[in-house]
Amino acid sequence: MFLNRVGFPEESELVLCTVTKIFHHSVFADLDEYHKSGMIHISEVSPGRIRNIRDFVKEGKKVVCKVLNINSEKGHIDLSLRRVNERQKKEKLSEIKQEQRSEKIVEFVAKDLKVDAKKLYDEIFLKISEGYELLHLCFWDIVKGEVSLEELGIDKKKADIFTKVIKERMKPAEVFIEGDLTLKTYDSNGVEIIKNTLNEALDGDNIVILVEGGGKYKIRVKAAEYKTAEKILQKSVDNAISFIEKQGGEGQFVKAE
Repeated sequence: MFLNRVGFPEESELVLCTVTKIFHHSVFADLDEYHKSGMIHISEVSPGRIRNIRDFVKEGKKVVCKVLNINSEKGHIDLSLRRVNERQKKEKLSEIKQEQRSEKIVEFVAKDLKVDAKKLYDEIFLKISEGYELLHLCFWDIVKGEVSLEELGIDKKKADIFTKVIKERMKPAEVFIEGDLTLKTYDSNGVEIIKNTLNEALDGDNIVILVEGGGKYKIRVKAAEYKTAEKILQKSVDNAISFIEKQGGEGQFVKAE
């Protein structure tokens, strides 16, 4: 990857790592985005007792970890593997995949322009970094027509080539997230209240609600990326629970991991 984040990650940040060394009670891994090394204590590899740490990690394996503690003076970074759930892992890997996809676009354009790919990446990233943390976030806004590279300071020739390639290669993917919504009402007009509550939850075309019975409903959301899907899901759930509580009922939501 061309991406090289400056400084140290934040505590609780999710980072993609490559396992480099395995010892009896610890694992060392390189943080791919920061080009620094961190340590995973055996207690943070997996819950429960571990007889052989190599049953869980191997040298060269890519893993998503959570940053626990940072000592910038000593350069120490403590990581956790077991505190990353499956949903968080998928989100991080999706983010990395999209960033790598964007870097491939830079490589393609660099070849067309007959320039060094890393230098072109650095040039583009410097221009967009004030408004975007990652390259793919900018590229998706270009696909949606919300920004242009010329507006960000890229010369017209490069901007035109990039825009053409970005729109050809970046087609919106779909990710799905879901959870269980439980609704209760004690009103004599309960059926109508539940119906209206579900209508409040149906905020947009990206939401599907499935009836599971016993006052339980599954809400499923699709979007181009996890963060967008989560925002849609949260708004939908908040609308539903707020509505039913105003009618004297109860609502509870549990997101699937």
